[in-house]
Amino acid sequence: MNFKIIWSEFSETQLDEIYEYYEKKANLKIANKIVTGIIKESEKLIKASFIGQEEELLKDREIHYRYLIFKNYKIIYSVDEQNRFIKIADVFDTRQNPPKIKRTK
Repeated sequence: MNFKIIWSEFSETQLDEIYEYYEKKANLKIANKIVTGIIKESEKLIKASFIGQEEELLKDREIHYRYLIFKNYKIIYSVDEQNRFIKIADVFDTRQNPPKIKRTK
């Protein structure tokens, strides 16, 4: 049985911000392409939920986080095997200061 992907409110906000950034800095087409790419990349987790590497900077958390990379973005997620879902917790721009990844809502 496949997993279901759930986007946290925080990760959805990040996607919106990424979209708005590229819409202003580049254009609508590029903004769509980047956000669609991030979403498509996360869909790989439906069939292979543990393909992402463990997120070292979040190891101290109770929830176990992993990540996938799409261009300059880290798609940070956790896997709930019991309830068969993957929660996308954050979409982090890797060009930012790495410790900033520990930020919370």
